Amino acid sequence: MSTADSTTPALELRDLRKSFGKTEIIRGANLVVRPGERVAIIGPNGAGKSTLFNLISGRFEPSSGDVLLSGQRINGKKPYEINRLGLSRSFQITNIFPKLSVFENLRCGVLWSLGYKYTLFKFLADLDDANERAEELMRMIRLDRKRDTLAMNLTYAEQRALEIGITIAGGAHVVLLDEPTAGMSKSETSRFIELIREVTVGKTLLTVEHDMGVVFGLADRIAVVVYGEVIAFDTPEAVRANARVQEAYLGTVAEQQAAGH
Repeated sequence: MSTADSTTPALELRDLRKSFGKTEIIRGANLVVRPGERVAIIGPNGAGKSTLFNLISGRFEPSSGDVLLSGQRINGKKPYEINRLGLSRSFQITNIFPKLSVFENLRCGVLWSLGYKYTLFKFLADLDDANERAEELMRMIRLDRKRDTLAMNLTYAEQRALEIGITIAGGAHVVLLDEPTAGMSKSETSRFIELIREVTVGKTLLTVEHDMGVVFGLADRIAVVVYGEVIAFDTPEAVRANARVQEAYLGTVAEQQAAGH
């Protein structure tokens, strides 16, 4: 968990901007996320949601503005440095070790946080704390019955659950999930929302998600991004009733759903 006090935002964006050449993608985004809060980031295609995630997690460096993690400025840091400060993310495309078992994937995820770092002189089987933590994570993501199954042989939903396990394995207090339920059936999505709720208890969660059922069922607050700006940041009920949001985004979604897209 973060050492910052509870009044310090878990994550803060201050006039964040990102340009690629002459094209400005993020145009002065501002956001303050409280510790333990679940926030969904929504917006039409091309709004800049993925770019925003990449700026927060260190894959991109801002053109200007700041990203603060528990009060500490993190822009300019490498993704692994940000991870070690307590922020972890998943990706739209499942990112696991396909030829390792479920247990081995999770054990890889916990090693650094337990202080093992780079070691050539220890047998992994002898690392009791790492093995116990991996077993605990396996039960949390409900894959304990698939302990020795290679990750490549899991179902798609199981692979996504494993990635969630790896994402939280290092003990991050801020977790970013990029379209976690993409490609899932309705029943899989429903179970996955419950899983996300359970494994992120006590953590701060940011998720990019297109499924409005997931967004309104999971988020404490919703940030609406349009043309690289946060045009609204409020409770699901307030966002749903916001005329500007309806015009810019939710109306478009409704039209697409009505047309069968």
